[in-house]
Amino acid sequence: MKADPATQLRLLDVQAIDSSLDRLAARRRNLPKHAEIDKLDAQLAALNDDLVRVSTQVRDLGRSQQKLETEVDLVRSRAARDRGRLDSGQITNARELENLQAEIASLARRQGVLEDELLELMETAEGLEARAGVIRADQERVDAERATSVASRDAALAEIDNEVAARRAEREAIVPTLPADLVALYERLRASSAGVGAARLVRRRCEGCHLELSGGDLREVAAAPVDAVVRCEECRRILVRTTESGL
Repeated sequence: MKADPATQLRLLDVQAIDSSLDRLAARRRNLPKHAEIDKLDAQLAALNDDLVRVSTQVRDLGRSQQKLETEVDLVRSRAARDRGRLDSGQITNARELENLQAEIASLARRQGVLEDELLELMETAEGLEARAGVIRADQERVDAERATSVASRDAALAEIDNEVAARRAEREAIVPTLPADLVALYERLRASSAGVGAARLVRRRCEGCHLELSGGDLREVAAAPVDAVVRCEECRRILVRTTESGL
């Protein structure tokens, strides 16, 4: 394959642009804000789980509270009915009167126990509601932090995308001026060689694999016609000769 020295140098310009595009892509992938947003998303997910758990407990306590309140109302109603019978003076049998008084006393104790349980449930529910409030406040805070991080990330991405567009425009201006077979070889080598398809020969060293050419390889490169497209014997990349090659 042949290409005049100026064309081969333009291929190096394409390589420089492609390397720049690769760096921009890596920069885009590895923006610190990505990890920061992922961390905030994890915090929001954990807070949401906490809120669901607390809200479920509050609902369960609400059902238990409603059940206790119903039971307290039943005990109060029964006690009121018994006191009414007692106060009516209609019960004259001493044994029956004694039983009624005992039942009223038992109902009073039962009411006290139920009301203590109810108070405990209400205090627990109050604590859970306070906890839910703290969680919601934390959610608002983390949401605000995430919004700030997203805005910062998007601004950085926009800056990178502008640079990418500029580099691609430069590439599109050069590639059509190069021989198609040279571009095809370059693209194939770039795909199989960590993004580097063409490299300079600088001071007898290939800048692609960073290895110094052996004496025999160097003599072959030096003897090749100036328009010959030579390859590095070590990495097989296109090796472009320059005034700094040391030939």
